[in-house]
Amino acid sequence: MKRRRWWLNLAALLLALALLSPLPASAAEVLQVREPDLLLIGDHNRTYSVRLACITPMAGQEAEAVNFLRKQLPRRQRVNLMPMGSRDGLLLARVRPLGSELDLSTQLVDAKLASSGGECSNRKGQA
Repeated sequence: MKRRRWWLNLAALLLALALLSPLPASAAEVLQVREPDLLLIGDHNRTYSVRLACITPMAGQEAEAVNFLRKQLPRRQRVNLMPMGSRDGLLLARVRPLGSELDLSTQLVDAKLASSGGECSNRKGQA
């Protein structure tokens, strides 16, 4: 009788742990670098285009910027998206590869392949 109760308590504890433990969130993945500031991102349910926020690619350096992004974002690289708004039906976001402290917009500006500015819909502090 005591042994049976012990097994039931153990089973209840394991069930409670399984139900209450947080499930790992799946990050978005880069599927393709399309343009110097346009990425194809996917998660397990959808695929969508994301334009890098707050930058303007440098004229004449588009190919270098695409190559730079492809080196930073190998296929299936997991990323965090920080939405900043939308334009023409595309999500504007800062995109940061997991494990990196800098977002891609900042990296492109630091590499002198883009300039700061662009369309940046950060409305912090605005009513």
